[in-house]
Amino acid sequence: MTDELERTDVVIVGAGFTGLSAALELKRAGINFVLLEARDRVGGRVEAVRNGLGERIDSGGQFLCEDMPELMALARARGKTFVETYVEGDFITHPSMPPKDAKQTYHGAMAIRERMNGIEPDDPSIKGMSVAAWLERQPDPIDARTAFRSMIEGLWCLPMDRVPLWYLIDNDRRITNEVPELQYSLRETMQSLAEDISGDLGDRVRLGEPATRVEHRPQGVRVVTGKGAMEARQLLVALPPATAAKLDFAPTLPARLAKALGVWESGAVIKILVRYPRPFWREQGLSGMVMWRDLPGLFACDASKDAEHAALVVFVGGPLALRWRVLDEAGLRAEVTGRLQEALGPDAGDIIDFSSRDWIKDRWSGGAYSDLIVDVTARDAERTILSGAPPVHFAASELSPSFPGYVEGAIVAGRIAARKIIAELQSPIATSASGS
Repeated sequence: MTDELERTDVVIVGAGFTGLSAALELKRAGINFVLLEARDRVGGRVEAVRNGLGERIDSGGQFLCEDMPELMALARARGKTFVETYVEGDFITHPSMPPKDAKQTYHGAMAIRERMNGIEPDDPSIKGMSVAAWLERQPDPIDARTAFRSMIEGLWCLPMDRVPLWYLIDNDRRITNEVPELQYSLRETMQSLAEDISGDLGDRVRLGEPATRVEHRPQGVRVVTGKGAMEARQLLVALPPATAAKLDFAPTLPARLAKALGVWESGAVIKILVRYPRPFWREQGLSGMVMWRDLPGLFACDASKDAEHAALVVFVGGPLALRWRVLDEAGLRAEVTGRLQEALGPDAGDIIDFSSRDWIKDRWSGGAYSDLIVDVTARDAERTILSGAPPVHFAASELSPSFPGYVEGAIVAGRIAARKIIAELQSPIATSASGS
């Protein structure tokens, strides 16, 4: 513990893409800041690890597409290599059905999604309704409804009866890509992009230093960590809402704000990268993309960096992830291998590496790709959180006006929050109060 209290203009808690993007904005504006990160790395829900072959792989957020302009521009500016996801060949649904029926089922599921998004979130006829309750009322064929359920639980990683219909509509409308979101990955990993940004920020990024307490008053904040304390004029909590809700604030946050932070739940996802000696599915005229109709939330696609680095990525989301997380590594491998062999044939058992990452109940980010509102009455939760309790501000991909729950959304959310803080710091009242 140091005797002298460190002082800065802004403390940012959380070095995911939200916090990193906010920090870059502050740096460009000449604002002093410290970025605190609990983990021993930056990136948040973006992460890279070495697999058993020594290859660096994305164990967290990975994919991007041309309709994500901020992320695409950032990756290009940093000289990243775009790997186009292989999509040639047939898309498999399992249990199997003829390609014509599979295509019809897919289009049927997308039609349900478009119909859902055509409803106004404040339509009184859906008040208090979950996505599951709404789906039960739809007249579509059972296969289309099953595919829709698998799509929703796979993307949002919670059972449909936990998700308010109005929230999913509002959230889904902000995901505006017209090209597939799995269009590209980065050869150097998405994590390398987070590391590049962190490198630009230098020693203002403090790893392995979680904030344990936030003492706040109108004039500023005092942030306590395991290594000491620091004072700042403004604080940005750049954490997923469910994680932010666990911070120790003194005094406690206003009741309305605390309630708004408490209505979120993290989904459940396990991400698996399965390496093969060759992309055998391509030889069979298959794309490698598989959706299991009998196991909602299970999905696979080609994640090969090239023909010499053949791989499938498998996502296990929602209730299925909760069921399978009790398995040990061998049990999980056997379960996934069996499912892949059923869908793609015996060659799917010829695995040279199996790497899994269980994100469920992750200590520092909660769980899946994003948190979701699970209280059907919490219509103002996002607005309340974004209003914050100055000098305490909040930002997260979940709160982004575009692509909530994605890296793109995190970048946008971080920049918006930073610009708001810069404006407050540079306002005549703030400047006068600080004695500048």
